[in-house]
Amino acid sequence: MSNAEPAVDFHSAADLPALYRLLDEVQVKNGWAKAVPVIVREPKQVFVPHRWRFADTRAALHAAGRLVGTEWAERRNLIMANPFPGNDYATVPTLVGAYQMVKAGEKAHSHRHTPNAMRVVLEAAPGTFTVVEGAKIPMAPGDVLLTPNWCWHGHSNESAMDAYWIDYLDAPLTAAIGPMFFEQHPDKVEGSNRTEERSPMRFAFADYSRALAQADRIAPGVRQHVLGPATLESFDRVALEMSSGVQWEPGRTSANQIYTVVQGRGRSLVGQREFSWERGDMMAVPCWQPQQHQADENTILLRVSDEPLMRMLGWLRGGAA
Repeated sequence: MSNAEPAVDFHSAADLPALYRLLDEVQVKNGWAKAVPVIVREPKQVFVPHRWRFADTRAALHAAGRLVGTEWAERRNLIMANPFPGNDYATVPTLVGAYQMVKAGEKAHSHRHTPNAMRVVLEAAPGTFTVVEGAKIPMAPGDVLLTPNWCWHGHSNESAMDAYWIDYLDAPLTAAIGPMFFEQHPDKVEGSNRTEERSPMRFAFADYSRALAQADRIAPGVRQHVLGPATLESFDRVALEMSSGVQWEPGRTSANQIYTVVQGRGRSLVGQREFSWERGDMMAVPCWQPQQHQADENTILLRVSDEPLMRMLGWLRGGAA
């Protein structure tokens, strides 16, 4: 038993409001009268289903290309912040998606950070590269490129066409836990003396679309191919092919998911929200939301999720099809 005296006189509390005032004085909160309990029967969160249009973000980035220079902006990008009050960053609780442009003839400075990152290329001409640890990795439409944590990386557009892609990072997760580190390259732009077309950091669209066409069906008219191995431990990337006219209900999952439309068009019902989508669009599906997707033409979706993290921690319930 401690011999120390309490900082306030709790014996003086004649009722609960008085006790709460005393608790506030010692920076303590009661655990029995919370309006929103921490422990709930199933996931409840403020993140909402949402769809962002590439048509909007592309036009906005084109305007930013006139107004935002790489000499003062580390990256010319647009953050897809989930539209709930007070949020200005995360797309789903553990992941952020952002559209980025690198203009023709431009280089984006090299840096490294603890968050893992990957890119889904939307528009790029031959001569567009991500430079990872000194290797120039080609970027072509539909390609997926990885940047594991603490790898030096920058971008070089040696073509005559502006390049657009989507970045995905586990930065919200990193920031929430705490180990956020960032470092700029001492040379600003990392030198590159080799090109690695077959880099393990690159999943070329030509390769994974071919593998997807030969993959087993996970539902009528739906095929799935995992882009692996899992170089990024906190989130995955899964290519999905849906035939025209197919409707698919993958089921609820405790994993948070973001979809990119690599090819095709269709519509989705996520929770109570319905969206149409087409090539280049992004869609947030927070955990435990029912979802239904319909392809209006032959479609390839890329699903990014924190399922590896949920599985590692024993928190995965339901699970994607």
